[in-house]
Amino acid sequence: MTVSPASHAAFTITVQPSGRVFTADADEAILAAGIRHGIGLPYGCKDGACGSCKCKKISGEVTHGPHQAKALSAEEAAQGLILTCCAVPQSDVVLESRQVTEQGALPIKKMPTRVTTMTRLSEDVVMLNLQLPANDSFLYRAGQYVEFILRDGARRSYSMANAPGQANALELHIRHMPGGKFTDHVFGTMKEKEILRIEGPFGSFFLREDSEAPLVFLASGTGFAPIKALLEHMQAHDIQRTVTVYWGGRRPADLYMDTWLRAQQERMPQLVYVPVVSDAQAEDGWTGRTGFVHRAVLDDLPDLSGHQVYACGAPIVVDSARKDFCTLAGLPEDAFFADAFTSEADKHAA
Repeated sequence: MTVSPASHAAFTITVQPSGRVFTADADEAILAAGIRHGIGLPYGCKDGACGSCKCKKISGEVTHGPHQAKALSAEEAAQGLILTCCAVPQSDVVLESRQVTEQGALPIKKMPTRVTTMTRLSEDVVMLNLQLPANDSFLYRAGQYVEFILRDGARRSYSMANAPGQANALELHIRHMPGGKFTDHVFGTMKEKEILRIEGPFGSFFLREDSEAPLVFLASGTGFAPIKALLEHMQAHDIQRTVTVYWGGRRPADLYMDTWLRAQQERMPQLVYVPVVSDAQAEDGWTGRTGFVHRAVLDDLPDLSGHQVYACGAPIVVDSARKDFCTLAGLPEDAFFADAFTSEADKHAA
């Protein structure tokens, strides 16, 4: 007798090689089910746009909700790859995802937060410092992000730029996107002591500490925020792995914490910092590296086979880095960890 998928209350999802097992409802995306069960599958946008949650389906059937071809191409789908953020199981499913965390995900909470300070870092970037409730705890991993819940229910996502454990406070780097519902408010009418509502933590962009492989941190623009948090985490936990930070911007002013990053080299002898500017003008007086930031990595490190790469920034930067690092420099696909901004109305944006 054939049983229709709709008659199932739930399907069993197994993740290899970790052996993690959880259930997903018949109309529930695999990623949402994993989060609900505390299973740390990799993800970024949760919206079928970035490809961070892509993994191999070993067995079983899924149907995909709306997603972008750049996140999962028809060729990749034919090879058995799926996006867990929009893949709904039609049977029991076995996946291969080597980035799944062995420990349960941290609890996701909604809470109010108060604006303490707003500091202009450049013409179009503000550092927003938030104070969390003193009588509550908010646990997150360096590199993760929160979502602001706006009054109309819309959401805007930003990575924490500070490592956890800093007096129940969060630091965010917000770039002004003219016309953006949230950033117009931040750069226009927002005042200190304003109350905002957040939910989190989200995301699988955090340091994997089961390896001693040398690290490459790649950032473009305000993609530097979670990279800063990772560096603070390494300092706080005395992680001595070699780390090279490549930070790219169109103009030198886009490297809005250049002085801070250079100062960290004195605290972290294993840290190398490579700033890269793609569109310097004569008046900038720029004498450093130029061009695309991910190409600078390839120029310096043509063999990435023994490295781990953590990349955050515009999708074109992250996608180009993933493709070129894996195909040209021998980086294993499971050694590339990414957090891509997905659109001007999504991650780190409007």
